[in-house]
Amino acid sequence: MKEILDFLQELSENNDRTWFEANRERYKRVKGRMDEVAAEFIEAVAEFDPSVEGVRVKDATYRIYRDTRFSKDKSPYKTWFGVYVCPRGKKSGFSGYYMHVEPDQNHYMLCTGAYCPTAGEIKSVREEIMTEGDAFVESIEAATGFEVDWSSALKRMPQGWSAEDEYSNYYRLRNYILVKMVDKDYFLHPDAIQRAAHDMQRTKPFNDTLNRAIEYAREMGW
Repeated sequence: MKEILDFLQELSENNDRTWFEANRERYKRVKGRMDEVAAEFIEAVAEFDPSVEGVRVKDATYRIYRDTRFSKDKSPYKTWFGVYVCPRGKKSGFSGYYMHVEPDQNHYMLCTGAYCPTAGEIKSVREEIMTEGDAFVESIEAATGFEVDWSSALKRMPQGWSAEDEYSNYYRLRNYILVKMVDKDYFLHPDAIQRAAHDMQRTKPFNDTLNRAIEYAREMGW
């Protein structure tokens, strides 16, 4: 992992095509290592969550090239590496397990959940909370070391949902994500990927709840 982090740090300091082309062979080596890490993570997650079996590296990783068409930041390359493991791959819209390393921002993260679910999927999750609130909260509490990400939550109760419900505060969420912030040393540990998967195993009940709700929303055509 050190080779990956060192490359990303240097790329953040030299984020231009000239530097990248001069270091293309090095990038190819790092990309190979990234793919190995991703494959190891996928395999480790599949050991405790069979729903992700069959996911390939390309289904869980991201291109290094940024889409700058609608961005003021014209830096051509991403300076982070992430792996998102969920049923049917990252484009499926299902909840999954994500690891992220971004050295220039000192941003190292593990998370589980659903990012930008559709309106129908959010409705389905809220109904799950309304009818099975105790189990939903228990799934959060089981994920020791992780916290609910409230950064994108609505400030007010969404229309049509009762603030009198026992767990109504969770209705305000628009992304349903549990996050564990770690540090660089976490990922430099020789068993970092197995360690990450072990930590994320505690979030499986939460992930299962979300995917059950997402699946139901799709069956209902919401």
